[in-house]
Amino acid sequence: MSDTIFTKIINKEIPADIVYEDDSSLAFRDVNPQAPVHILIIPKKPMEQLNDAEVSDQELLGHLIFVAHKVAEKEGVADGYRLVLNNGVGAGQLVMHVHFHLMAGRSLKWPPG
Repeated sequence: MSDTIFTKIINKEIPADIVYEDDSSLAFRDVNPQAPVHILIIPKKPMEQLNDAEVSDQELLGHLIFVAHKVAEKEGVADGYRLVLNNGVGAGQLVMHVHFHLMAGRSLKWPPG
């Protein structure tokens, strides 16, 4: 996996508005928010897309979802938020490092399209 902007954020080579960090994950505000609350939640372990996950990654992926819940509570949006993971360019993945988008703070339509 090549270095991405997320790798540089993990390594503190470029700044980010970090809202949560632990040994295996990092959450920070999206620089191009699509909702009043738009936070990216990433694993520190390099993984380009969900298709690259292995059985050993189950705990990490579950941890990222739990982190999303903790971040939503901290941001005061736990009563209504959307968690999105785009897998591959065809789904809109722009940075090739697994990441969840936590979005809230406005009415979110369905389907998201």
